[in-house]
Amino acid sequence: MKNFLFVLLLTLGSGVLFTSCKEDGDGAQSVVDLAISNENLSILVDALQRADLATTLNGDGPFTVLAPTNAAFTALLNTLGVSSLNDIPVDQLRNILLNHVISGNVRSTDLATGYVATLATGPNNSPISLYVDITSGVKFNGTANVSTADIIGSNGVVHVIEQVITIPTVVNHALANPNFSTLVAALTRPDLGVDYVSVLSGNGPFTVFAPTNAAFAALLQELGASSLNDIPAATLNAVLQYHVVSGANVRASQLSNNQQVTTFQGGQFTVTLSDGAKIRDAKNRVANIIATDVQGGNGVVHAIDKVILP
Repeated sequence: MKNFLFVLLLTLGSGVLFTSCKEDGDGAQSVVDLAISNENLSILVDALQRADLATTLNGDGPFTVLAPTNAAFTALLNTLGVSSLNDIPVDQLRNILLNHVISGNVRSTDLATGYVATLATGPNNSPISLYVDITSGVKFNGTANVSTADIIGSNGVVHVIEQVITIPTVVNHALANPNFSTLVAALTRPDLGVDYVSVLSGNGPFTVFAPTNAAFAALLQELGASSLNDIPAATLNAVLQYHVVSGANVRASQLSNNQQVTTFQGGQFTVTLSDGAKIRDAKNRVANIIATDVQGGNGVVHAIDKVILP
């Protein structure tokens, strides 16, 4: 449990170094000037200008900028099936770029595995979450590796990354965090007859109460099962849908004591706050909410330490 809490919560000050670091003199240039001076970041500079963010990032800050290379932007355009930045709506481009900016001066030695908030926004202007993983190298949201870190500017720091980090869905957040791998396996079991990846990648908004791998292991032991495949498809469908609230982006501040929550499955569970945030399911079993407000573009994820049952 302690390990998972560490993974889910950002703890600044853990001593990890990227493999390649560069300091830029006395930091006389702003983070935008640093990008302009690097020919491998020219598409990023064009994007910042088109989204009217160059002036913002020339401000006092401090800002931590994750700077995608030209190759990263080219790959994004190919993925989106467009020929240039001009084919991406300005509002969409602006939010994607803001998903690469963290408030504050976060150097490589400040990073730990866990979540940070970016300047991008999701439903109800909630700040988008970014997953930092330093367990094997350094990745952001499970896909974007750092190639050069700690380029120091007058108003912040730049870390060069090898992939553009698009606004994550709740599915992307589950995929990015290895502590949700069993949940992903459950959602993608081929015999369920429901394409949960497509459903939960839709507009939403969704609120997902996501059981950890340890929670699923405890459930299998509780049921006397050896694997997810031992659970009938109809039962697993009902259980998975019981963890999703459709049509709402419910953040931790919106939870209240003895709140009745209606799920996508149709059943209800009860939220209690009197002794820490907990869920009491339809079978009177209790799960602790151990991490909150992992925000995506189409909803929010809260981690729980027990699979709840309808």
